[in-house]
Amino acid sequence: MKPEAPVHVIDDDEAVRDSLGLLLASAGHEVVLHESAANFLSVAAPGACVVSDVRMPEMDGLALQQELAQRGIPVQLIFMTGHGDVPVAVRALKAGAMDFLEKPFAEEALLAAVRGALEAGQARQEETRQREDIRRRLDSLTPREREVLDGLVAGQANKAIAQDLGMSPRTVEVHRARVMEKMGAQSLSHLVRQTLAATGKA
Repeated sequence: MKPEAPVHVIDDDEAVRDSLGLLLASAGHEVVLHESAANFLSVAAPGACVVSDVRMPEMDGLALQQELAQRGIPVQLIFMTGHGDVPVAVRALKAGAMDFLEKPFAEEALLAAVRGALEAGQARQEETRQREDIRRRLDSLTPREREVLDGLVAGQANKAIAQDLGMSPRTVEVHRARVMEKMGAQSLSHLVRQTLAATGKA
């Protein structure tokens, strides 16, 4: 099992930043504190769990979210908002933020949000790992095996694939068996699902 990702706390208020850091550390999380969004961006990595204030000088929470998206760095974002910032927080949710907490919030509300974000981040990383593994398996197929796979994914029967590719149904069966073995597929439906997932067509 991979170690839990650290929780990055971004707030320009030092007292708030330290308080949140102590709370999260007391719950067993590794915590990294940042006084600004720019400071976090210098170390931002895919899969990070981020607890950030919405209103900050220079670069606010929404600008941070947009910059992360432009850089192609997916993170689990939890925003902290004041009462008047709820519309801004809703915009952030629509743009992919995990959650927002309206101040003042209960300690357990923050801890629950962080737990959910970390679990979502781990699930996303596992999905990415699986897709990359399937892509490697796809790359191991010969051109002819890939043609047979494309026919199977399109829903064609062996005879139809054989006719399209100018080979016997028996030869298609041999290629199909090799494709199943190389892809680690337990059934035809499994083969189709993983291929669609890896090629972004699911």
